[in-house]
Amino acid sequence: MSGLLLRLAGPLQSWGERSAFNPVRDTASFPTRSALVGLFAAAEGIGRDDGGLDRYDTLRITVRVDRPGIRLTDYHTVGGGQPKARTAATSGGSNKGAAVITERHYLSDAVFVVAVSGPKQSLAPLAGALRRPHWAPYLGRRSCPPDEPFVLRHTIDDPERELLTGVPLSRTTPRGGGADDTVAVEFLREEAPAGSTADRLDLYDMPVSFARHGRSHGMRSLYRTLEDLPATLTSPQPQQLQRLIDYAQTEDRA
Repeated sequence: MSGLLLRLAGPLQSWGERSAFNPVRDTASFPTRSALVGLFAAAEGIGRDDGGLDRYDTLRITVRVDRPGIRLTDYHTVGGGQPKARTAATSGGSNKGAAVITERHYLSDAVFVVAVSGPKQSLAPLAGALRRPHWAPYLGRRSCPPDEPFVLRHTIDDPERELLTGVPLSRTTPRGGGADDTVAVEFLREEAPAGSTADRLDLYDMPVSFARHGRSHGMRSLYRTLEDLPATLTSPQPQQLQRLIDYAQTEDRA
């Protein structure tokens, strides 16, 4: 097994759960597997109607919630005050004749670190594609580009262990924090960690097809835990980004 580490951060993120073609476009509180597989497929140049998503079934994804972000709602209108011919189109080929109103939900200032584990023969081409993507990555919606550093490590033996001990946290060092202090951090895992109490979440975010007229998803289970990480992974606010950049560049210099 091998792995890679991604940092998902930006001004806005939106990880839709249940709102396909709905007036209310929701967001989950963390990156969904469907969105991450879509990001992988886009990086590798796999189109919506190309199929082949089963190539990602062997990948195990673990999410560390560095910052949960703040929920924002955008009141959005299209076609208001226009003649019918210039309002939004319908699936039947006509026009709605009135404004289309949606509420779009986002996470602002959120940061997630994602460990992806799997067979080397699957991860090697994926890691290369994420560093030089065919189509640009985005955080759930095209209007939400990721910040740098995006790929923290493109090859690592135990990325899940690295989440616990190596990847700097995007959090401010607690006041008075010493070398032996810890901070509580939320994790979302696809396998229940041994010897711990975890909340189980059942989600329909396992992508089967992204085809335009045949999208389908299966169910998977997630296990939510709160785990104590060394406070030494935190930094004062001005130093956080540079520490992450240094961490990402260490692999390239090795």
